[in-house]
Amino acid sequence: MTIANSAPTLTILENGDRLNRIEFERRYTASKIKKAELIEGLVYVESSVRFNTHAKPHAQIVAWLGTYQAVSSDLKVGINPTVRLDDENEPQPDAVLFRLGGNAQIDSDAYIAGFPELIVEIAASTISYDLQAKKCSYERNGVKEYIVWRTLDQQIDWFVLENGQYKNLAPDTAGIIHSIEFEGLRLNVSAILNGDMSIVLKTLQCTY
Repeated sequence: MTIANSAPTLTILENGDRLNRIEFERRYTASKIKKAELIEGLVYVESSVRFNTHAKPHAQIVAWLGTYQAVSSDLKVGINPTVRLDDENEPQPDAVLFRLGGNAQIDSDAYIAGFPELIVEIAASTISYDLQAKKCSYERNGVKEYIVWRTLDQQIDWFVLENGQYKNLAPDTAGIIHSIEFEGLRLNVSAILNGDMSIVLKTLQCTY
């Protein structure tokens, strides 16, 4: 990150720091950290990423969203973007899907300002705050749909915002979850959990 008007002496960012977003960005600039997030005013520094429980499912989710976005010129998909939600929240979600001209915009620093319509998190070691503090933050800031893939549990939670609160979006009788916000965005849950991306993409593409 490059933050203008930073003080000449900076305190290094550390896991568990309690900061506002401006101070978080200031310290992040001075830290040799690959990924850190500010969630409800608390700093979370990401540990090393394992292949089976994070890198592989992350790639599968991105392939699914990228295939959907490819036929929709008004949508954007991002991987690990910095999202400036509010004064106490600056996450870097594993994936986002948002509309051009919608609730999320690219600001003058080339970060996302506002809230993407859909956020996805791959949760292994991060499950405790992905389903608690981070979920509360996304809910309060109006993220319309939030997907958490709990890779150690082999479960996918898909939340949809209704009257300001997240409700679970259940699969249909065929085991497919249909997005409320994005027409035609469908996820074959058993197929993606089993790593069968050919079925995942066929399920998605049959709506085109």
